[in-house]
Amino acid sequence: MTSTTAYLCSRVFDGEKIHANAALLVEEGKVAGLCPVDQVQAGTETQDLGDGLLTPGLIDLQVNGGGGLMLGDVKTVDDFERICAAHVKLGTTALTPTLITDTPETTRKVIDLAIAAWARGVKGFHGLHLEGPHLFAGRKGAHDPQLIRPLAREDMSLYLRAARELPSLIMTVAPETVPPDQIRELADAGVHVSLGHSGATYRQCRAAAEAGASLVTHLFNAMSPLQHREPGLVGAALDLGALNVGIIADGVHVNPVAMRIALKSKTGPGRIFIVTDAMSQTGTDVTSFLLGGREIFRRNGTLTLEDGTLAGADIDLPASLKFLTETLQLPLETALAMATSDPADVLGRPLGRFEEGFPADFVQFSNGFGVEGVWIAGLQQARA
Repeated sequence: MTSTTAYLCSRVFDGEKIHANAALLVEEGKVAGLCPVDQVQAGTETQDLGDGLLTPGLIDLQVNGGGGLMLGDVKTVDDFERICAAHVKLGTTALTPTLITDTPETTRKVIDLAIAAWARGVKGFHGLHLEGPHLFAGRKGAHDPQLIRPLAREDMSLYLRAARELPSLIMTVAPETVPPDQIRELADAGVHVSLGHSGATYRQCRAAAEAGASLVTHLFNAMSPLQHREPGLVGAALDLGALNVGIIADGVHVNPVAMRIALKSKTGPGRIFIVTDAMSQTGTDVTSFLLGGREIFRRNGTLTLEDGTLAGADIDLPASLKFLTETLQLPLETALAMATSDPADVLGRPLGRFEEGFPADFVQFSNGFGVEGVWIAGLQQARA
């Protein structure tokens, strides 16, 4: 006989809308449905979570590290697990750890470990994001320009293997560096091609989208801006409905005014979703760390190189949600979708919604976005 547990909460967000005084029904680690609290069948095991907010687990598609480790420094699957665990404790139940521009050897090592992590079933791990090395050095940001390079045939073979063996593979490329025929080959293999770290023209970006690119990496940052005679990558991100767009919602990487304008002007069906661009400091109290031999300083909610160049973000998804709802004054349902169902749709995986048969991955928040509990496949995870 199948056992059902009903999780009762004053507000439950199902991925699209909020239900008052609802119950999330879970059977064998999967969502069995939602119902009003007063319609839970007699005899059902219940857990009353009281006042607060129950949501699908958060999803982060750009996470460079956590728990004191950058992805490029991992040596074992346990290291992968350490990075993922730092984010799971903060309510992110699905993430794609992100390797920034590195050597071919490190890229191959990380891909091999990612495949092993998926085979082991590392909690929270849902794929890999390769942010480089096939970028435009003129928009490098904190990436090492000495490691930026064209996409060679041996690289393509590695990426196609990764696409076959991983649940998801995102690749950030510059369309002036990776031509449409290579983008098409990646997209046809199931790679989610994202445009970023680029000085490309609108026309180049449109050609990339027509070839199969479907994403844009951290809108406004490290890309050609929207100008009145040349819309650039920012203009393409907002104008082309085929592109879904990640954005860092910390108020530092993008001014709130620019975020409001972007949200109002984005052409659908593509949507804007939030990412953290988190670094190794997530889940720790360190004040500095090394990135490719260069020191990154953690000061006043920012991460920078010594010269002031932004180097990732010092924020998590719950804090991002607080920024969206308090500073930008977005409706709660809109903000929550940007961290759950919207990125889930980008991956095309059964995540981010309380739909029957989906994994029972969920988060209990206090009314101020404090994380009160995290569940993966119906099992409560250890608290931070």
